[in-house]
Amino acid sequence: MHDSGSSTRHGAGLSDSSGNDVSNSSVARKHSETRIHAVNFLAGTIGGAATVLVGQPLDTVKVKMQTSPTEFKGMTDCLKKIYRFEGLRGLYAGSMPAVTANVAENSVLFLCYGAVQRSVAYCCGYKTTEELGIFGNGMAGCFASFFSSFTLCPTELIKVRLQAAQETKASNKSSQSVKINGFTLTRQIYREEGFKGFFRGIGSTIAREMPGYFFFFAGYEGTRLLLAPPGRPKEECGPLGTIVAGAVGGLSLWTVIYPFDLVKSRTQVQTTATKNFVLVMIDIIKAEGNFAFHFGINIIICGMYSIIKILINKYSINFGLNFYSSHV
Repeated sequence: MHDSGSSTRHGAGLSDSSGNDVSNSSVARKHSETRIHAVNFLAGTIGGAATVLVGQPLDTVKVKMQTSPTEFKGMTDCLKKIYRFEGLRGLYAGSMPAVTANVAENSVLFLCYGAVQRSVAYCCGYKTTEELGIFGNGMAGCFASFFSSFTLCPTELIKVRLQAAQETKASNKSSQSVKINGFTLTRQIYREEGFKGFFRGIGSTIAREMPGYFFFFAGYEGTRLLLAPPGRPKEECGPLGTIVAGAVGGLSLWTVIYPFDLVKSRTQVQTTATKNFVLVMIDIIKAEGNFAFHFGINIIICGMYSIIKILINKYSINFGLNFYSSHV
């Protein structure tokens, strides 16, 4: 009887110990995931800031050619005119809003991407996100970009208007002597349009981001899978494979989204426009033809800028995760 009671109590002790181990393991796993999310957020912030430093001149050329197509013959002509009339500083017009936009987009996008990945995996009946295929990863990127659109739209609105300020002044001579910066422009928008004014172009932003990031994440993850050694996970595709995957993802994204990006820029820079992005797109086709959606070599500019952006962001995140894993 005594031995049986001892065994029973000992068995209960083992059960309690096992339960505590499971509980501790669950807490540790959640803590680890939280720290990884924090690293992703910080890495996205660093990557976003570095992107602006490298890619802002190309982005300025893109925006000017989108919003004032009759003013420029091509990329070279646009660069010359910017330097002649605005100097080197003109190439970095809207840099502060651009930093904010990139930091907000990358931080929210990559923060949401992991959570959405798990949701998609759950809905598809998978136990881990590693089981997701190209389509699943693409859908995760698509839904994650919906949330980042709401942080991106207001900051890109300020950025685009600052980048196109020279051309706007030329068409509105009454504002020639008024110096515009991010702070005064923000106050002006709020005074004239209220809080909702910061979300001008939100429809075209969402229409741009969601399909764009579907193709980006599908292209990126698919390329990594193809370039990984046979029988090995995609994470082992190596640095060169990551670069190629970033290039494929970036070019896929911009090839798909450029028409929506053009409509978004036109909508945001034209303060009197009240039409939705579908009507603006129709007006562009009627007035300028389909060629307007790929004016000059804008798509190449976008591709170059996107490749730079993706490589910086992904390596920033990888560096952060590697640093994290080596110090825990």
